[in-house]
Amino acid sequence: MITVATFTALINQLLPEPHAGLLAGILFGTKATLSRELVTALTTTGTLHIVALSGMNITILAGLVNMTLLRFINRRVASVVTIALIVGFILFVGPSPSIIRAGIMGGISLLAIVFGRQTWGLLSWILAVSIMLLLNPSWITDLSFQLSALATLGMILFGGKTIEKTNFYWSLIRDDLRLTLAAQVFTIPLIFWYFHRMSLISPLTNILIGWVMQPLTVFGLLAAFAGWIFLPLGQVIAWPAWALLQYVIVAVEWTARVPGASVGW
Repeated sequence: MITVATFTALINQLLPEPHAGLLAGILFGTKATLSRELVTALTTTGTLHIVALSGMNITILAGLVNMTLLRFINRRVASVVTIALIVGFILFVGPSPSIIRAGIMGGISLLAIVFGRQTWGLLSWILAVSIMLLLNPSWITDLSFQLSALATLGMILFGGKTIEKTNFYWSLIRDDLRLTLAAQVFTIPLIFWYFHRMSLISPLTNILIGWVMQPLTVFGLLAAFAGWIFLPLGQVIAWPAWALLQYVIVAVEWTARVPGASVGW
């Protein structure tokens, strides 16, 4: 059975560190291989949520598929196909608790964005979080779950869809940036509580890297799947992913070094 560990191992073959560790964190929430320096920089810049498997990247990828399908089929069919894609992704990589959490959160925020019903999305979020905690009460103390829930709440409340057919891809990038910022804003208090630091540079860092999350997620998943089928093909596709990861690393590390980037207690 194909698991997250399988893809993490493939990513390690396709990319060097710290790029491999960062991509595994973005796609699957695997933070074991992240260096202490990079984790510190992510914390300082308020961007730790990008490796928390909060459902943000599943939402971004599914949103791209959904909006592309809407150019050819009606909204209801496109939504069903997109949700089926999320379920298929969960089953393909292995239904681990973190993947299931991300899939549920991503599906909820996607439905709220697609149908433009903030109230319905909020009620669904409350229901999903309640059911997940009933199934596993210990998740309430899990940082990944907390980041996932708060990031998804931010996307539901502030991630309304404004896709413009006349400027389709720019509209997608703009909306994905808003999703990233919404997720980041709602996770700031939690990061401050756990790490005792408040990032002042986070709005700038998120603006710099927010637009990269969509193509990075796409290229990263394509490289992993292609590498599983035929390793040399995955290595070719991994080059664009490496370039985007290098940009993210440079942007995060550069802004983390800005004087007064964060304050702590």
